[in-house]
Amino acid sequence: MELAEHRLPDRPGDPNQDSPGRGRRPGRSLGVDVGSVRIGVAVSDPDGILATPVETVRRDRSGRHVRRLAELVGELEAVEVVVGLPRTLADRTGPSAIDAIEVAEALAEVLARGPAPVPVRLADERLTTVSAQRSLRAAGVRAKEQRAVIDQAAAVAILQSWLDQRRAMQARSAAGDVIDGG
Repeated sequence: MELAEHRLPDRPGDPNQDSPGRGRRPGRSLGVDVGSVRIGVAVSDPDGILATPVETVRRDRSGRHVRRLAELVGELEAVEVVVGLPRTLADRTGPSAIDAIEVAEALAEVLARGPAPVPVRLADERLTTVSAQRSLRAAGVRAKEQRAVIDQAAAVAILQSWLDQRRAMQARSAAGDVIDGG
């Protein structure tokens, strides 16, 4: 296993990775925004078009939050998990990124013991919480009320970005096939 500080984000639509949820294995993707106190969770539709909020999971020292994330994977029949990797603007791995990697690795270990393998991906998520706060503010949600949903909104932003990038990569690939084969 790679050292946490050397992990880089995965690339949506990477042909070297299994691409669950599209084509061979349709299903939902689960988006996760790891915070120091709370973890936001979002889910996609089975076609991988739209991300919606699910719940906010409280972190605790016993690891109950990892078990709850694994339960959500099963309950929602997710075929992949996309965990936000908050690298710095200088593209370095800071304490928040190491924390997200550790949660992702713990979740991957739990899911590996399950009946069907579910990959856990890391997605570049710089500024998603800031973007989520702006969206909530624009929607008229007061700062005090944002606390309850900000983590879910950030998880939606992470997952939606992943899904959009994957579709764009697939469209470019399909266009290349048409041009090459055409």
